[in-house]
This record gives sequence, structure tokens and C-alpha cells, in this order.
Amino acid sequence: MKIFISSIFTILSIVLVFQPVNADKFDPVNDAPAKVINSVLPAIFNVSPGANDATLVLRITTLLTNAWFDAIAPYGESSVGVYSDLGRRPELERSDENRNIAIFFASYRVLNSLFPNQKPEWDAMLASEGLDPTDDQENNTSAIGIGNTAGNAVVENRKGDGMNQLGDEGGRKYNKVPYADYLGYKPVNTAYKLRNPSRWQPDIVSMGNGLFKVQQFVTPQLRVTIPYSYDNPNPFHAPVPTSSNVKHRRAYRAQADEVLAVSAGLTDEQKMKAEFFDNKIFSLGFSALFAAVSNELTLEQFVYYDFLTNVAAFDTAIAIWNEKHHYDAVRPFSAIRYLYKNRPVTAWGGPGKGTVNDLPASEWRSYLNVADHPEYPSASASFCAAHAEASRYFLGSDDLNWPFNRPSGSSVVEPGITPENDIALEFATWTEFEEDCGLSRLWAGVHFMPSIPAGQNIGHEIGYIAYEFVQAHIDGGV
Repeated sequence: MKIFISSIFTILSIVLVFQPVNADKFDPVNDAPAKVINSVLPAIFNVSPGANDATLVLRITTLLTNAWFDAIAPYGESSVGVYSDLGRRPELERSDENRNIAIFFASYRVLNSLFPNQKPEWDAMLASEGLDPTDDQENNTSAIGIGNTAGNAVVENRKGDGMNQLGDEGGRKYNKVPYADYLGYKPVNTAYKLRNPSRWQPDIVSMGNGLFKVQQFVTPQLRVTIPYSYDNPNPFHAPVPTSSNVKHRRAYRAQADEVLAVSAGLTDEQKMKAEFFDNKIFSLGFSALFAAVSNELTLEQFVYYDFLTNVAAFDTAIAIWNEKHHYDAVRPFSAIRYLYKNRPVTAWGGPGKGTVNDLPASEWRSYLNVADHPEYPSASASFCAAHAEASRYFLGSDDLNWPFNRPSGSSVVEPGITPENDIALEFATWTEFEEDCGLSRLWAGVHFMPSIPAGQNIGHEIGYIAYEFVQAHIDGGV
């Protein structure tokens, strides 16, 4: 966890060095959103050490940014909150000081709901700003009262949204087990026996120090969770993944062989991009922060934009999880081992081993650990596509121009080895950002190629729907 948090602040320093922040623009050091994120990062990394368990990370960030949006809505020209309509404050009160105070208290309410055992940390977050965490007034006149009211409304409306946050949505059987699956998903295959080579197989994942765990489909109930920007995920469909059906033997083998070929030819740049996009705080969160600074957004505009990108990704995740559950498709590691068993293949041989020409297929592993859910469509590709699409509409341009430099040996998978030399990466456009994000899942060895455009197409569609939803709340036309 320390490696990831250290890397985050390295990226943050790049963002800050890129362009000085004017007094009337969003300040990613002193404004409340940045300080809240800095406080909540350890909690996020306790939930997901690599920030790659997207369903849980996205729910945290989406509820937080929802609270920010609703808390500052009364200080806008026309904006109306999603879960609270607190009227309009006079123009003289529409200051960033009031917005920041409202954001702090709204965040405090949401964080105590999401992480009730960490109340001392949230108390300290407010106290460090000279704010009183025991001040629980609710009204539509003071910044504190507005923040508390807006935050509590988000908590009340989302705690029973289908994600089973409180462990009480599946009846007594699931009581007190937060985020447990209450819909009864059971994989066709076990981690030890591949009964159906077309369907998802849980992997056995090393926890370090000789400990292992068998994967479970993470939060399959996301598919019935309430979205923000649409009513029902069923209309969002990906094409049938025919190549993942073992009955189409030639296509099944071809997509597995493509993964092996990419694995054998991995470059340092591909490895570093795969690691970058696997971490959703890095790729989604900090690209939004960079865009906010480079486009000189105000605090108000940043909150609107950050909430938008989170809604776009969160609502996309619901539709993608609906499709993942429907197709329940096989991952590359299962297909490759099924096809070639102990026969030798040429592929990346593991950390520090480079390309191996006679690697037993039964020992092949993906560059990144495989995620704990079915393969099709690609979730990461869909999130990046939704994020990029929403960004293009809100910012009015495809331009990004984000430099991302990684020093030699900074790899998480191959520390001290990869990259061999310092690498200067840059995402010139949002299109390049989302394309590299999608391909990074092939480079990582965790997805077949057809899964990538299938996820991107859904992400594009929902990214625009999310933009219209948030813009309607900004305009007050809801």
C-alpha cells in the first residue's frame, strides 16, 4: 500500500508542477476536494490495495463527489442537487470558502456511512481545518447546515441502492455482511476444475507469505444497483462473444494465441501502461485532476466535472456487470491452460524472467493478476471510454496532453527491473487515453481483444447519457 500511495503523491506533484494555480481557480492543494481525497486514500487502499477493485472504489468516489455536488448546488447560478434541493443562496454568499466548508461536512457524513469504524480519522479531517465535527446542524442557510443536509441525503438515498452496503438487502441470511452477494451467483467452474471452458473460472490468487485465496465474483449485485443517469441497464448490450465459446474452436484458439503472442513481445512501455490503467485512482482520478488544472477550472467547475466522470464510470459499471453476469465468459488463463495443458508455449515467463520459449502452458500467467469477475466485456476499457467521453463533452475538446513519466525500476510487478530506463509517456488526447487503456488489458493478459471494443462502446454511450444527466442538474432543469 505504501508503494501506491507514494506513487500517487508523485503523480500529484507532476500535476501541480505542470501549471501554477491562480487564486480564482481550483486549488488541488488547499481546496476541500483534494484534502478529502488525501484523507480517504488510506481507506480506499485498505479496501483495494491496488485501487483496482473498481466496483468498490467507484462507489466510494461517486458517493463522495455526489455529496460535493449537492453541497455546493445552492451556491451556483442554477444548479440543483441530485438528492437535495436546498434552494439558492444570495450572490454574496457564493464564495469558495462556503463551498469548501459545505464540501467538508457533506464528505464527513458520507465517509461516516461508508467507513463507520474510521470516525476518528474523519473527525481529525474536519478538526485540521478548524471545523467542529460535532456540529450536526441541518438547514439550507449556513454552509455547515447545507453540507450536513446534502451529505445525509446522499447517505439516505444510496445506503439501500442494491450494493448491500449495510449487509441487509438479502434478508437474514446476509445480515451484517456488507457488500455480500445476495443474488446467489455460483460459477459453473471451480478454481480446481474447468467443467466448461467457455465460462468463467475463479483463479487461485497468492496473498503472499504462503497464503492463497479462491476468487469470488466481486459484487455481482452491482447489476441490480440503482444507476444515476438511466433507469435500467438491460438496453446496453455487447455483441455475443462467439470467440469465447469453445464450440467455435478455431476462433477460441485464435484469441488465446493472440494473448500469448502479445505476452511474448511485451515492451516496457506496455507493462507500465498496463500497471497505470489497472489503478483506477491513477488513471481515472488523476487524469480528471490534471484536466481540471490544465483547463483552469474553478472549484465549482471541478466539482461538476469530477462528479460527472464518476457518474459516467459508475453507471457504466452497472451495465457492464449486467453483461458480465449474462455471458459469464472465460478468462485467458483458463483458455490457454485448457488448450495447451503442459505443452510448451512462448510467453512472458513471470517477473524478471522475460520471454520464455518453452514455458509449460499450465504455468503461464498474465502480467497483471486477473480480476475477480468474468471476462466479457472489459470493465477497464468501458470505464476509460465513459470517462473520456464525458470529459470531451464537458471540457469541449479531445485535448489532454498529460505527461506521465516513470523512472527506471518503478514497476510494481517487476520492481527494480522495469522499465530498464526512464520512460516519458504522454496521453495527447482523451482518445489516445481510452485506446491505450483498452489495449492495456490485452497487454496485461487479462482480456481477449473482442472484450475491449465491446466495453468501449457501452462506455461511450453511457458517458454521454451521464453528461446529459449532470448537465441537467447544473442547469436546474430537472
